[in-house]
Amino acid sequence: MIIEYEDGLYEVLDANFLRMQQRKPVMKVKMRDMLSGKVKETSFQPSDQLGEAELSRMQASFLYETRGQYWFCEVGNPKNRFSLTPDALSGKEKFLKPNTEVTSLSWNDKLISVKLPIKMDFKVVTAPPAIKGDTASGGGKQVELETGVRITVPLFVNEGDTVRVNTETESYVERVQK
Repeated sequence: MIIEYEDGLYEVLDANFLRMQQRKPVMKVKMRDMLSGKVKETSFQPSDQLGEAELSRMQASFLYETRGQYWFCEVGNPKNRFSLTPDALSGKEKFLKPNTEVTSLSWNDKLISVKLPIKMDFKVVTAPPAIKGDTASGGGKQVELETGVRITVPLFVNEGDTVRVNTETESYVERVQK
């Protein structure tokens, strides 16, 4: 959920409802500033009123990265191009491949971020060989994907395989059959 709070725009990362004995209940919220990327924790009382932010969404396609700028274009209108910095993408840039369809988020006619698909397929570029009997640590190994990001996958994943990755948790989901 994205909320407006203290004249800023915040994405709620985690929320816990706490009710202690003989005290007022509070909602502990961990949220990230969408404009600066800073994370802060705040407590809200039941009497506090917050509104969900009015965001406009647009389908866009990732084009390329050059000199620290990530360029996108509107789907169906390649002339409408825009760029974002790594700060605005807040770590999502490591999952961007050319022609990836994303949803761009605008607030007050200002582009603030993009939302990636939750699951994406990537080719494994480098994978160490699986050593038989090396399952004491849970049976996982580090591999590098085509975008350069490193994730932990099961031992049966080999170099050249295509794997599905959850972009929100940055974790392996499944191996995609060819």
